[in-house]
Amino acid sequence: MARPPSALRGHILHSALDLFATRGYKGTSLHDIAQVVGCSKASLLYYFVSKEAILAELLTPAGEGLGELDARLSGLEGGQAMEAAITGFVDLAMRFRREVKVLFQDIPVLAGHPALGAVPAIVARLMAAMVDGSTDSRSLVTAYMVIGAVSVTCAGDVPVPDQDLRTELISGALRTLGRDPR
Repeated sequence: MARPPSALRGHILHSALDLFATRGYKGTSLHDIAQVVGCSKASLLYYFVSKEAILAELLTPAGEGLGELDARLSGLEGGQAMEAAITGFVDLAMRFRREVKVLFQDIPVLAGHPALGAVPAIVARLMAAMVDGSTDSRSLVTAYMVIGAVSVTCAGDVPVPDQDLRTELISGALRTLGRDPR
């Protein structure tokens, strides 16, 4: 039977994401989450059967967004695909900053998590769009640099307004890939 939505459920998710982003997924226990939320571990387990279930729910919207970006790129080629890939990825990384931070902190632990199943294939297609399908070393390395730099930058606390951050991330990614945005 499905459990009813509640304010407590939302508070659990929000608090868990904050804890995962500051302490890491591995460094956060269900007890820690319950303590921050102000409920018992049993109450927390009423809504989520495990810490992994909380993580899966937190990562699902980001995964869906990545899947939607992948679908948008499927009909594009060349410069259109590159710009859409960069802009879409920057927007996703900015929207899901804390989730990206969680992933980067605990990559070895989370790499095999079921919620991330399709991510490697989608990221490979995203990178292919960024380099127009090129497989030469320079293109591959620059695509990895863009993916990594955008992710790490969005996971950090860069002290600039979001619109400036977005503009500079897109501009820097285009420059890195050899496409001067000016």
